[in-house]
Amino acid sequence: MLVSTSRFNEINAKAELWFTLLICGDDYPIISRLNFPGLVSGLTNLSTKEVVLKIKKILEKDPYFFQYILKIIPIDFVCETNSQVINQLVELHYRDYFNDTDSYKITLKRRKHEQIERVNFIQKLAKNIPNKVDLENPDKIIRIEILGSICGISFLSKEDTI
Repeated sequence: MLVSTSRFNEINAKAELWFTLLICGDDYPIISRLNFPGLVSGLTNLSTKEVVLKIKKILEKDPYFFQYILKIIPIDFVCETNSQVINQLVELHYRDYFNDTDSYKITLKRRKHEQIERVNFIQKLAKNIPNKVDLENPDKIIRIEILGSICGISFLSKEDTI
């Protein structure tokens, strides 16, 4: 999972994420600081989407539970930042997350990587997915997070992020 926090609070966010994953039932979460200000990664043995649902229940009871974590994005696949590899992963796995009637949109977040051109890249990905594109109110979101030479791919529903 990819977690954002304010700059210079990465250490606090790491501790907060570690504690939260323990509460959610993961006995051995691995939390890492990334070379990007305000970002932390978390590796859990649990389904990241189930973790998000558990965290949402915690936040319903205590909206001020998090002091340092701003956003949590579940990541389904991690790969090298290579447009062909990303395209293959999306084409291979989108059916596992989409129904035939689901609309979708693709979002691309790039950090320290400008070689992949946004418009061409998104058009190339969308060409291989027959579902309807809906940029305003999609049923699913394919989120591509590029962090330098590493890429995270998420297939998300509206309720899958915090």
